[in-house]
Amino acid sequence: MPDGLDAIDARLIEQLQGGFPLSARPFQAAGGRLGLAEAALIGRLRALLQNGVLTRFGPMFQIERLGGRFVLAAMAVPEARFDDVAAVVNALPAVAHNYRREHRLNMWFVLAADSAAAIDAARQGIETVTGLTVRAFPKEREYYVGMRFRVGGASPVGAAPTSAAAGEAATLTEADRRLIQATQAGLPLCSRPYQAVGKALGLSEDDVLARLAAWLEQGVIRRIGAVPNHYAIGYRANGMAVFDVDDAAVDALGERLGGLDAVSHCYRRPRCLPDWPYNLFAMVHGQNRSAALAALAEARALLGEACRSHDILFSSRILKKTGLRL
Repeated sequence: MPDGLDAIDARLIEQLQGGFPLSARPFQAAGGRLGLAEAALIGRLRALLQNGVLTRFGPMFQIERLGGRFVLAAMAVPEARFDDVAAVVNALPAVAHNYRREHRLNMWFVLAADSAAAIDAARQGIETVTGLTVRAFPKEREYYVGMRFRVGGASPVGAAPTSAAAGEAATLTEADRRLIQATQAGLPLCSRPYQAVGKALGLSEDDVLARLAAWLEQGVIRRIGAVPNHYAIGYRANGMAVFDVDDAAVDALGERLGGLDAVSHCYRRPRCLPDWPYNLFAMVHGQNRSAALAALAEARALLGEACRSHDILFSSRILKKTGLRL
């Protein structure tokens, strides 16, 4: 058990990464399933958030279904300038996640915005201020997003592989946008969180519940619940595995790769030739490097002769992690 966590915390983290109730007293309902009183569950969640074991608690929106865009980007930053450049990048609201990775391309971040033009403006702004090239790797196809972590760092890290909900971007009213902005960083930790959100926005509790339920059904919300800091719960080795896979086979193999126990995300992205030949990306997680490298070997064996080369970029530092925001 990771330091500072007990068996109740572990059960809470593992069971509340999705399926949080859409009801008037959701913490009471969720606490009943865990054998905890409403106040006790709220107190534990508050402590886990304050201690950094959870990064947030609430709905996880699929930003592309909201009309937004997000792009994975990378830079090769000179060591002497690394912290200064990280500060510049992290200061941009469009930057959601930022990680240091062990590679010549040592800074990897996600740009999220309402439009492709805004993404490009953010990229160009970073290049102008830093004088460094920003390489963009937009998602071409999503094979799997799981992120159901177990305390202790064991696989599997996700449920059965599923494709992202397809469909057009949702049509949003101004009230919808305000509701998303009010909840994307998390739900209030109080007895009636949906009522509290509605009161702040001039909406009824029932209206808030109905809108969230519809978005969950439509795939606009991936899930509602806890987002763990996977380092804090035992996943000490986290790497972005990348593969150069024959274009004719990549989609079929990407679907299979997303089903491996150690994989939480799997995407097809563009190559950036001549020095970046990889078109298949998968995040793998393990208790230690040996476990992550074993997962990499399993992935490489699955891809077979269609894979011409591969690499793994281990994360060595979280520079920013706020989630994708509209």
